[in-house]
Amino acid sequence: MVNFLIVDDHPIFRHGLIALIQSEPRYRVIAEAGSAAEALAAIAREVPDVLLLDISLGEGNGLDLLKVVHAAHPEVRVLVVSIHDESVYAERALRAQARGYLMKQEASSVLKEAIATILAGKVFVSAAYRDRLLEKAWVTGGESSRPKASLLSDREFEVLESMGRGLGAMEIASSMGISVKTVGVYQDHIKKKLSIDNISELRKYAVAWMQGH
Repeated sequence: MVNFLIVDDHPIFRHGLIALIQSEPRYRVIAEAGSAAEALAAIAREVPDVLLLDISLGEGNGLDLLKVVHAAHPEVRVLVVSIHDESVYAERALRAQARGYLMKQEASSVLKEAIATILAGKVFVSAAYRDRLLEKAWVTGGESSRPKASLLSDREFEVLESMGRGLGAMEIASSMGISVKTVGVYQDHIKKKLSIDNISELRKYAVAWMQGH
């Protein structure tokens, strides 16, 4: 049997995943969770073979949880299943040691393919994303064409994305569970890494960047 843990803060989607996975005779869902804390508690009770993980959790960030799980249990295969565009988040998830990235709108057959791929010890991304990576490497040699936003840490990137959605410092602090002062520190780091002079220009950059993705 292959044991699964499902972590997603939307109960309806989570239950749909459970039904789909358990339609395979050799797959078993041993636990489900709606937050990072619930996920860690479930893993403490029993370590799964496969973790299906969303990036946006009600409390906590999926990428942070991914790093914690990988550090403690590197044998767990993690497949990120998210609404977030893979062109924005797939590389970050793979750098954090996810074994695959799948958009939520994909068909159930693609999810089954992704699970089979990571169980076989391979990495899964969509064909479109794989082609985009190959084209970038062929045309430019890869590294030089990476957008400046790829220089940011995951938390800095989360602040940038929130700014791009129009959130202010207090709203960002509340959503990320940090202080307004810490948001300001992240913004200073972002400005330095992106060679941006002031907060106004950073907001414009964040909005333009989000619209481009």
